[in-house]
Amino acid sequence: MHPRPHPHTYLGRTLPRCIAAGLALFAVFFAHSALAHGVTEGDASFLQGKEGFHFWPYFYLGAKHMVTGYDHLFFLAGVIFFLYRLRDVGIYVTLFAAGHSLTLIVGVWFDIPANAYIIDAIIGFSVVYKAFENLGGFQRLGVHPNTRLAVLIFGLFHGFGLATKLQEISLSQEGLLANLIAFNVGVEVGQLLALLAMITLMSAWRRQSSFPRQAIVANTALMFAGYLLVGYQLSGFFLIT
Repeated sequence: MHPRPHPHTYLGRTLPRCIAAGLALFAVFFAHSALAHGVTEGDASFLQGKEGFHFWPYFYLGAKHMVTGYDHLFFLAGVIFFLYRLRDVGIYVTLFAAGHSLTLIVGVWFDIPANAYIIDAIIGFSVVYKAFENLGGFQRLGVHPNTRLAVLIFGLFHGFGLATKLQEISLSQEGLLANLIAFNVGVEVGQLLALLAMITLMSAWRRQSSFPRQAIVANTALMFAGYLLVGYQLSGFFLIT
């Protein structure tokens, strides 16, 4: 009788296939719709008809945008990929949150103009950057970037990405600052929920003996997804603007 394959063997065979299938589905979805990143027409119409402070609608929209915002989630996954201590996760996520909270509120409050396609292309590049770092690319080049500073800076761009989506809506100036804070609170709650799910899955995955090998495949897939994001946004910039 042949020995029964160890469960890790099945995991090692199936995970790369699942990643490839996931990327294929992502590419199809990505080619036809960008709704997960923007504000849906229904949500936009609802907010445009609101005057004054409305905490829950803005809170809901912020949480929804983060939970469904694949570009933000890709970057967040890359940031925590090799962080094993909750303290380190807290530091990096706080830096990211501080960055995107600042530019989100300031960008909309002062109506700072920014091309959404360029900002989103930079956000896509942040995914490429983090995956490249996780793969040891900078070490091979003899470069040692400040990881925490990079997360903070990219957080600023992610915040501008959120701001450009709100700037597309004719929001009431009455209670705008309070509504922006509510939106940002929703973003943070959505980020926390996504982070808890990621940490749970990552913790179980890291216990597998095949994790080091699969981590290379996963970060390569993450980098590819980042390139797709960059290419899609630059295509929009050159073809639409």
